[in-house]
Amino acid sequence: MSLYPAGFVWGVATSAYQIEGAVTEDGRGPSIWDAFCARPGAIADGSSGEPACDHYHRWPEDLDLIAGLGAGAYRFSVAWPRVLPEGRGAVNRRGLDFYRRLADALHERGITPFVTLYHWDLPQALEETGGWRSRDTALWFADYAALVQEAMDGAVPYWITLNEPYCSAIVGYAEGRHAPGAREGHGALAAAHHLLLGHGLAAERLRAGAREGERIGVTLNMSPTLPGGPEPEDAAAARRMDLMVNRQFTEPLLAGRYAEDLAEVYGAISDFSFQHEGDLKVISAPLDFLGVNYYYRLHAVAAPYAEPDPARRTAFDLGARTVAPPNPRTSGLGWVVEPQGLYDTLTGLAARYPGLPPVFVTENGYGDHGELDDRGRVAYLDDHLAATRRAIADGVDVRGYFCWSLIDNFEWARGYDARFGLVHVDYTTQARTPKASYRWFAEHIRASS
Repeated sequence: MSLYPAGFVWGVATSAYQIEGAVTEDGRGPSIWDAFCARPGAIADGSSGEPACDHYHRWPEDLDLIAGLGAGAYRFSVAWPRVLPEGRGAVNRRGLDFYRRLADALHERGITPFVTLYHWDLPQALEETGGWRSRDTALWFADYAALVQEAMDGAVPYWITLNEPYCSAIVGYAEGRHAPGAREGHGALAAAHHLLLGHGLAAERLRAGAREGERIGVTLNMSPTLPGGPEPEDAAAARRMDLMVNRQFTEPLLAGRYAEDLAEVYGAISDFSFQHEGDLKVISAPLDFLGVNYYYRLHAVAAPYAEPDPARRTAFDLGARTVAPPNPRTSGLGWVVEPQGLYDTLTGLAARYPGLPPVFVTENGYGDHGELDDRGRVAYLDDHLAATRRAIADGVDVRGYFCWSLIDNFEWARGYDARFGLVHVDYTTQARTPKASYRWFAEHIRASS
């Protein structure tokens, strides 16, 4: 008897900037990550997404690794600046053709494409006109989404509009740790709203152009947030952090409303003038599925604000900080490992949002420094899959699980030291070597199918 529901989807995930390389080839324009990586000190090891894993040239080998794993699905992203070098206007046909070849080759191997349209690599030309702070970017994103769908001509059955809008908006425009490296208040909140609006507008266009069987969703990173101390101030800090990371996005998408404490927490830095009549209706249109990325829970305690003047604070400055729970189990990167958090995420969504669409765990993975005998990753996957099964048993409609990541890659601000792959990449030779976790995951898929 299978441990998972019939038709359960097994997959692996990657993103364009993290693996493709070829950042100046075949007409690709620069992205905000190209610009950010050029800043001294922005990336821990001074690296960039060039050449990354050279997937742009080595993709047949990588697709063969997916087939060898026995995975039935591959979640990859399209690089907006490879398709529209300026973000709008002239189309780069060579970029579109690359992704169409990828989708066709997946079908030839019996693997279903799940395509993410935005995994953080905004064309730099659009950032120079305001980026996600600007409402126009949401409109251009919808145009781009429709263009890619038309070029794929029915080859993509699953479309994911955005990956982790929290990271794009807050980590990128408020914390400044990711591209474009801004530290803002109102601008970051505007970016969060316009990302959601862009999702809604793109979903409208995708649905209008969909072939039979095409499904449309969005992916959120979710971190259940708990008080890290006993004081009432710690509980209040945890609620503010939950708003910033989770409810700022789930409430508009899944309930058609703004979080009730949004104005209370952020009213000093924003007048919310970016919210227009009718936006919530667009943002909250029914989804065919919801993607959930989970890595860890957050434990928050009250802390001094970085900026004493409330009107000058960034949207990341909440009077809160994260702490580790007592005696934590940690990953090779020091991240706290709590599989219970994935169960809590899945069951919490189902409880808070009646009518929750089917869910795919679109990312879940373990970071270390590249060990081939990666027993920590094996234990992490085993425990989080057990948490997924518990959530399914308790009534959550989970349709699939995607491991992050297929191969080691450029891990954003951490550069190349942090590794999440089932397959090791030697960045000097580009040789791929499956790790112990690859073999374990392959056997788990085989035994569960």
